[in-house]
Amino acid sequence: MSNTTNTAAAANKAWDPKSIIAARVAQELKPGMLVNLGIGLPSLVANFLPPNSDVFFQAENGVIGLGAHPPEGMEDPYLTDAGGGFVSAVPGAASIDSAMSFGLIRGGHLDLTVLGGLQVDERGYLANWMVPGQKVPGMGGAMDLVAGAKAVIVAMQHAAKGEPKIVPECTLPLTAARRVTLIVTDLAVICPTDDGLVLQERAPGVSVETILAATSAKLIVPDVVPEMVLG
Repeated sequence: MSNTTNTAAAANKAWDPKSIIAARVAQELKPGMLVNLGIGLPSLVANFLPPNSDVFFQAENGVIGLGAHPPEGMEDPYLTDAGGGFVSAVPGAASIDSAMSFGLIRGGHLDLTVLGGLQVDERGYLANWMVPGQKVPGMGGAMDLVAGAKAVIVAMQHAAKGEPKIVPECTLPLTAARRVTLIVTDLAVICPTDDGLVLQERAPGVSVETILAATSAKLIVPDVVPEMVLG
């Protein structure tokens, strides 16, 4: 093995699962896009964009132009994302009311939303909420986002407690009856299509066999599945 290969392998080991997902999703964001990041893991995507990327982040609670997490001690209690996490605002950011915020979402003005997931099935349908009233995630604004955004990326770990999250059919309530655009996990990039789920990329150092073993849904596997390129 060459020194270059050794260096690359060592660098790949430094990536934790959530960073792998967030860094890969960040590659899908283009200048001029209006993007909604869901709470939790999706909110990390902004950390992997270069400065002056010209991507505009929107939050359901009424902000366009979200910036990075502020330094400790500089948090503003009146400036949070939809999950209540502290954020900053970029120059030119706008504060709007919730009605206008959801008007943007329901009116089809969002270029992209990035959401967490509990399950995705072979049709590319997402389930990312559970029964209200329990100590588990509720539906929130996810139904509007999946139905209204031009593109939907699911950012989630490939399995939970050893159980696959990409399944033949969702056993949890569907978020919307619409196929998502892309699934990015700590193991793979998967694209839902009319023919099924296509394995597009594999995480650094992860084999196709490992991905198939962690997936209960059927995957379409091309002859060559390249590794993710993480910057």
